[in-house]
Amino acid sequence: MAAVSDGSPPPIGEYAFLSDCQGAALVSRDGAVDWCCMPRFDSGPVFDRLLDWEGGGCCQVRPSSGDFSSSREYVGRSLVLATTFDCPEGRARVTDCLATGGAHRELIRLVEGLEGSVPLSVEVRPRFDYGGVRPWVRQHAPTLFSAVGGNDALVISSDMALERTSTHDLTGAVRVAAGERRRLSVAYWRPEDIDPSPPTGPGPDALDERVEATVDWWQAWGASVALEGPFHGEVVRSALVLKGLTFAPTGAVVAAPTASLPEEIGGSRNWDYRYSWIRDSQFSVRSLTEVGCTSEADRLRGFIERTTAGSAESLQIMYGVGGERRLTEVEVDLAGYRGSRPVRVGNAAAGQRQLDAFGYLVELAWRWHERGHSPDEEYWRFLVSVVDRAVELWPEPDSGIWEMRCNPQHFVHSKVMCWAALDRAVRMARATGSPAPVERWAGVRDEIRAAVERDGYDPVRGVFRQAFGSAELDAALLLLPTVDFVAATDDRMVRTTDAVAADLEDGGLVRRYRSDDQLPGTEGTFLACTFWLAEILALQGRREQARQWFDRARSAANELGLFPEESSASGEALGNFPQGLTHLSHIAAAVALCG
Repeated sequence: MAAVSDGSPPPIGEYAFLSDCQGAALVSRDGAVDWCCMPRFDSGPVFDRLLDWEGGGCCQVRPSSGDFSSSREYVGRSLVLATTFDCPEGRARVTDCLATGGAHRELIRLVEGLEGSVPLSVEVRPRFDYGGVRPWVRQHAPTLFSAVGGNDALVISSDMALERTSTHDLTGAVRVAAGERRRLSVAYWRPEDIDPSPPTGPGPDALDERVEATVDWWQAWGASVALEGPFHGEVVRSALVLKGLTFAPTGAVVAAPTASLPEEIGGSRNWDYRYSWIRDSQFSVRSLTEVGCTSEADRLRGFIERTTAGSAESLQIMYGVGGERRLTEVEVDLAGYRGSRPVRVGNAAAGQRQLDAFGYLVELAWRWHERGHSPDEEYWRFLVSVVDRAVELWPEPDSGIWEMRCNPQHFVHSKVMCWAALDRAVRMARATGSPAPVERWAGVRDEIRAAVERDGYDPVRGVFRQAFGSAELDAALLLLPTVDFVAATDDRMVRTTDAVAADLEDGGLVRRYRSDDQLPGTEGTFLACTFWLAEILALQGRREQARQWFDRARSAANELGLFPEESSASGEALGNFPQGLTHLSHIAAAVALCG
């Protein structure tokens, strides 16, 4: 049982995550939806208080008594949230979901009295266009309202009495006795569907049925996750999060459902992660396949194939959830989470050169081939163009896996992924007889290996480097065995693993790097990197050490099993939340420990 917020923004890691596999919402302990993007993950939020505590919008249902506490859990294997409020007058439960399967994207909030008679306050304060539009709220019937502004609209219906406190906001008060039930629906509509015909709202029975159907849908999907062993429950939760980050119409997986949550409270390292990265997609395919979620893995692979197909010269590292290429980064006029500014929407990293994308793209095709599905003639031609592009560009510096916004460098991880693109392509060409300049590719592949082993290896310490000629280390070096560049048990890799653990450890977790990235401020420890360390230690047979690092990383999850991107020195969650890369790395480490 936890006390509620004191009126300041809750810690990032205290939020719960809702999804209908098209949009997402974050819910605080005290019953506030402070972030909600509909109809898509990358749409402008309809509730945005997370990024502007004083001026932003929210949808809140909470006891009106000032003295209450709350506890919460997901309903079984689902992303339907149940929050129980305890107060002097009694107990009440609020069940929240983004309903699946409906004609409209819809947030449903179901209130039930459990004991006594609990007074509740209700607030619906929508904001559109990143706070730039305070919508026009109109009443169409005693229980039915609309909020329209710009090209966005909401239809709000409730059997709790609501009234307009301004032309922009709704508030209400209700008392719920034991056994009673009340409901609130906030559905996304197009403005042209509201005028000139007034909207119609769902009835109480229909809302109850939608909540039940959403629970059943998630429960059925969660039952498909397969992993035997002590980590089964938490792996199911991570898989549910990855499913929740999947955009159902295309199969794309977003890195996170939020934008501009800071890597340092009050700092400027604030990025928009509501897009689909090639790199993360390959990681997701690997993790989902390992726990039996092959349908999701195959749809994601298909999205990447469709989206990247064409000219390798215009290959991007990331795309919108519908395959969009233009992800222009802009700064919007919001106060930022706890003053963390600027607030960025879009992501300029989409235009960076990151050579590892070539390797991850061909690795996706290779893993699909290993499962008995070789590329068809047209896609093979595209892969040939990708590999030829890797041949052309591998000697060049790039921005690397961490998307550094400083001068490009010769990152070892990037070089190894170019090696992987050539290695996988050579293997596929030889296995399938597909036309390709195999001997030339094999020669360049060997040339890259020689360069990495010469310039990307520190012979004094006996470890791989972050970049050619650098004395720094990088947690991305832990990924080298995943593409067979070096065996996990190779002496060089064992020493590199130990060096990463020693040099990048901070408070029991692992940093990405310590080199100067020429950005102001600092960042926290990176949970995915800590799980990578646990995974490779397990593959090296050092299971006791692996379990120690694994347990440290998994302790960063909140009580709902949700992981952030990073953790501060005090253990506070940092970065966009929940973070897909952390969850899929958690799955991979758990699989290695169970192997």
